[in-house]
Amino acid sequence: MRQTIGFIQSLIQLAGLDWSVPDYSTLSRRQQTLQVKIPYQKSAGALHLLVDSTGIKMLGEGEWKTKKHGAEYRRQWRKVHLGIDAETLQIRAIEVTDNRQSDAQMLPSLLTQIPADEPIGCVSGDGAFDTKACHEAIAARGAIG
Repeated sequence: MRQTIGFIQSLIQLAGLDWSVPDYSTLSRRQQTLQVKIPYQKSAGALHLLVDSTGIKMLGEGEWKTKKHGAEYRRQWRKVHLGIDAETLQIRAIEVTDNRQSDAQMLPSLLTQIPADEPIGCVSGDGAFDTKACHEAIAARGAIG
């Protein structure tokens, strides 16, 4: 985020504007409650949702210390849980969690990001989603899993 602040400051300076850029703490506080709506193209019929997750290695604070003195802690991982429209290949649902959240735990949250008035025909995922709770969440949306 600090790089973004510097980038915005440079753009404002190049534009010759006398605007101030919010500091890191202000931006950090504001992003916690920021709701982003991304436009998307609906499928022709009922939505076929593909769900999965991937891990992202985060360089923790003091990573330079780890390189210099050796690792004293485990690196942090984040999981990005995705719901993708099989027809348009657009991301329709996304959650970012720590590595303690399983794929199955996040499926209900992904399904709630799809508007209730949009029919979901099918939800496809790997074996991580083959749980009773996932089957119930999928059935509650009138889809098959």
